Amino acid sequence: MSNNLERQAMYLDSAIRDWVLIPIMFVMILVGVLRHQVTLLLAGEPKKPDLKAIRENKALMRGAILRNAANYIPQQAFLNRRTFLTTAYESGAYLKNPGAVNSGTPNPMADPAGMEMMMDGMKKNMAMIIPQTIIMGWINYFFSGFVLVRLPFPLTLRFKSMLQRGVETADMDVVWVSSLSWYFLNLFGLRGVYTLILGEDNAADGMKDMQAMGGMNMTPTGQPQDFNKLFLAEKENLELIQHEWNLDDIEDRVLKKYGRPSKIVVQPKRI
Repeated sequence: MSNNLERQAMYLDSAIRDWVLIPIMFVMILVGVLRHQVTLLLAGEPKKPDLKAIRENKALMRGAILRNAANYIPQQAFLNRRTFLTTAYESGAYLKNPGAVNSGTPNPMADPAGMEMMMDGMKKNMAMIIPQTIIMGWINYFFSGFVLVRLPFPLTLRFKSMLQRGVETADMDVVWVSSLSWYFLNLFGLRGVYTLILGEDNAADGMKDMQAMGGMNMTPTGQPQDFNKLFLAEKENLELIQHEWNLDDIEDRVLKKYGRPSKIVVQPKRI
């Protein structure tokens, strides 16, 4: 057992700490701050909200709220609201573009707002992918095969592939961390540092980088929603609601649940 521990004992040069360990972490912090600033520049000025599009979503949400809370209002109030909403849904009063109802399925590529949203997403993804690709290539070229740090706690063998990437040594203890694995640990572990420097809502999050590199955020925006069909479907759902007010016969239900208090008979005291 002692011979096994002696074989696992390694002594790292202090130059590795000064010229590899700390510089990788420092460079990643600087790149994260720079990427955050570049993302803010690419975003530009905030765009004005489309009030008509917001009205479409809120009108559809209003129908869903009325369906879910139908039994909490009197029957006449429910009928008045249902009549008003179904008439508006059928006439297209809440549609953003009432004239485009019979024009077929909208083309997302023909919508300037959709194209601009896609371009903004691609710019942000490129601002995250390019710096991380350069850093990974820099580490692989200059520090490939380096062992940088030893963890102060033991781990199981399942962590070996995660902590010793680039160092193909089967006999090395799991607690030793390679240079490439140190890069990934910093990628996910510097979130608190970025929050301290840049604030909560920052663009230097390592999780976003990994999603972009995996292609999770490269998918274009989906097919635009046809709000005319959604309104007609909501109209049918409202017409199928059977209203039962929760306060009907509330007195009888309360008396049945709690009962009437029994009379207390007081017997006279004997003298």
